[in-house]
Amino acid sequence: MKKTGILNRRLAGELAGLGHGDGVLVCDVGMPVPDGPRVVDLAFRAGVPSFADVLDGLLAELVVEGATGAAEVREANPGAARLLAALPALELVPHERLKELSAGARLVVRTGEARPYANVLLRCGVFF
Repeated sequence: MKKTGILNRRLAGELAGLGHGDGVLVCDVGMPVPDGPRVVDLAFRAGVPSFADVLDGLLAELVVEGATGAAEVREANPGAARLLAALPALELVPHERLKELSAGARLVVRTGEARPYANVLLRCGVFF
């Protein structure tokens, strides 16, 4: 049994299978989940687990070379905007464009976040 890091066996397994350039959509409960990508749904109740907690856990285990979020987050959800601002090579696009781009993700991790625009498409990098 793992004693640190992501303990959810399904999520840990999906993360282990990611490679350079793969996309991981971390999203709130309101984001439409596209057909195609594998989905790990962590949502339990509104707000649980939070976008911040899930993103923090993922960033501790993934190499991220870039990220895309919705431009609307700046005004609608300043807390999420601050989290996204710390990501490498962040690009903000209209929310509709983010939804289009999410269809190409390899993995979707759905949180319980119930505040608007708490969504980000992470692009995996390499550790060397």
